[in-house]
Amino acid sequence: MNKIEHIGIAVKNLDASTSIFEKLFAQKAYKREEVESEGVLTEFFQIGPNKIELLESTKADSPIAKFIEKKGEGIHHIAFEVTDIYAEMARLASEGFTLLNKEPKKGADNKLVCFVHPKDANGVLIELCQEIK
Repeated sequence: MNKIEHIGIAVKNLDASTSIFEKLFAQKAYKREEVESEGVLTEFFQIGPNKIELLESTKADSPIAKFIEKKGEGIHHIAFEVTDIYAEMARLASEGFTLLNKEPKKGADNKLVCFVHPKDANGVLIELCQEIK
């Protein structure tokens, strides 16, 4: 793993939350994107070398909707940039981690992504991200 790629925050209302974070960071978000396969609308902020992703559910049965129903708004995941997502997935599987995806899938912000089950990482959902070239 190369670095933290972003921190994902689950929110109920993306527009209201974007307004809050724009005030907090004193800047506008750089990107809004819908990921239909995940049932989510995202908004990204770049803060120095770090990114924050706000996530609003677009479907009642999406992972974000279920997370908010169970835990409320807040930090949903930490994403790590990797050079070779396939190799990293194989390494983690060989170490006994449960991968939530058998193959990487297209995520937001031009990334291939895969998730590691939070039960294997002290309750933290881990996302692996590789830039799509």
